[in-house]
Amino acid sequence: MTMSRDNIYALPRDQVGNFQFDESVAEVFPDMISRSVPGYTSILSVIEQLAERLVVASSNVYDLGCSLGAATMLIRGRVPHDVTVHAVDNSAAMVRRLHERLIQDSGDKGCRVEVHQQDLCQTDMVTASMIVLNFTLQFIAADQRTSLLQRCYDAMLPGGGLVLSEKVCFDDPAEQTLLSELHLDFKRACGYSELEIAQKRTSLENTLIPESVSTHVDRLRQAGFETVTPWFQCFNFVSILAIKS
Repeated sequence: MTMSRDNIYALPRDQVGNFQFDESVAEVFPDMISRSVPGYTSILSVIEQLAERLVVASSNVYDLGCSLGAATMLIRGRVPHDVTVHAVDNSAAMVRRLHERLIQDSGDKGCRVEVHQQDLCQTDMVTASMIVLNFTLQFIAADQRTSLLQRCYDAMLPGGGLVLSEKVCFDDPAEQTLLSELHLDFKRACGYSELEIAQKRTSLENTLIPESVSTHVDRLRQAGFETVTPWFQCFNFVSILAIKS
């Protein structure tokens, strides 16, 4: 996929609106997320690895908040051919580009992929052996997160797993300050200017609502997942694996 450089917030704006996954973001998303989320590529690599371990024949995989399908495209080549990967996103721009990518990548590239443009809180899920929420839950209203994870658990086969990756916050003010500053250093090192960092922060402050690792772990356990283990952390970004026994 051709990667355009993210310069959305490079010029001063009189007013910075709430962040939206619109056409301008879809155009630069691979560059944006790789320069904004430390460890993103490593997380994708492990999602691909986990698909080989978790996904069983004749089951479904759900990539919820799939954006341009980075996880979907990796999973589809690592699972049995009778599996269906359901890539779900509410952004018309993301879904359109993923459809185009799948058409361009036609041929025997793995299992079937179905793309759905819809609110993932309304997505029907059944016979799931793997569900991916890769930096997605943080954009869901806080009062809907518990019910979404409960639906994921209820739809999952025994032995199935859920990958939850999130930007998180910390109860200790010193820890929060340190890890936030390290994240800012990462973005500077990736070429973002102070103006870009400040304007994007403003656009996200009412849209991306982070929670603590313990909040995520407790919610997953309450949903019924017996094994819940944070397996990755880089600064204030974490990925958690939850297994249904």
